[in-house]
Amino acid sequence: MKTFVHRGQITKVVFGSGTRSRIPEEADALGCRRVLVLCTPDQTDRAGRMADLLGAAAAGTFTGAAPHTPVEVTEKAVAHARSVAADAVLAVGGGSTVGLGKAITARTGLPQLALPTTYAGSEMTPILGETEGGSKTTRRLTDVRPRTVVYDVELTHTLPAAVSVVSGVNAMAHAVEALYARDGDPVAFLMAGEALDALARSLPLIARRPDDVEARADALYGAWLAGTCLGTVGMALHHKVCHVLGGTFGLPHAEIHTVVLPHVVAYNAPAAGEAMARIARALPGDDPADALFDLAGRLGAPRALRDLGMPESGIERAAELVVRDGYWNPRPVERRAVTALLTRAWAGERP
Repeated sequence: MKTFVHRGQITKVVFGSGTRSRIPEEADALGCRRVLVLCTPDQTDRAGRMADLLGAAAAGTFTGAAPHTPVEVTEKAVAHARSVAADAVLAVGGGSTVGLGKAITARTGLPQLALPTTYAGSEMTPILGETEGGSKTTRRLTDVRPRTVVYDVELTHTLPAAVSVVSGVNAMAHAVEALYARDGDPVAFLMAGEALDALARSLPLIARRPDDVEARADALYGAWLAGTCLGTVGMALHHKVCHVLGGTFGLPHAEIHTVVLPHVVAYNAPAAGEAMARIARALPGDDPADALFDLAGRLGAPRALRDLGMPESGIERAAELVVRDGYWNPRPVERRAVTALLTRAWAGERP
């Protein structure tokens, strides 16, 4: 008999095409009258259109969201939110913008709405990762989870294929770790498997035909499920490695996940048989780690940390940080083994 604890979701989800038109209605439902729109510098036009849509309920925009949620950026955003008397924030974009929204919520208590434009999935989690002084700290805070998430498939139609595939593999990583999480439960396992199925069939289609509307919808559906899994269960070695690499070396978030995932799956395979069997159902082949590595190759995604700008001299430092205060993992995390894993990932070798 299985014993488990399942955490239910508190986030309202609106999924469809053209659903961004509902943002004013959703803000009103939360009683929000002064919504500050957040984005990265490259999403300024889209954020401006959302502010126009909100009309009198818009308190303006903050366009400085940055990868890995630097504390100095958050402090500027909090000051701006207070200066315009914002009573809520709307994150328009991917994980960087949603992360900023969470950081603002953690400091001010303002509710967050999210309009995702990538497959990051962080909008469905209570996980806040912040970077300060070259170090990334991750916390799980229930109150930072967005109150309402509006998924509009139309917003992903113009997401470049190269960005789409690494964002999608990032989502797959959330699902993979949910399969062997210490606090996993049957619902999370089912959602994770469904997420892997959806992403495994949609990402190759998007790589070949970025304008495939059905594939875009399938990928966003998979990303939602994967993010939901990550929001209900804990993380393990894969996310620890990625947080260290991102926070220490400033490497791009989704690309790190894409490179590292096959290597962590190979590391954990001996201790997570049920999870490996489910991955193999989504990605048939002799070995799940090889299947993920080959998928990245077919998608034209990066497969080496050195190609992302990580110095070879940083491998030992990264291994030290991964082992220090590490997350729970199905297989014990040993310094020498982590160094070997990172060495192969740095070189782009098969896991």
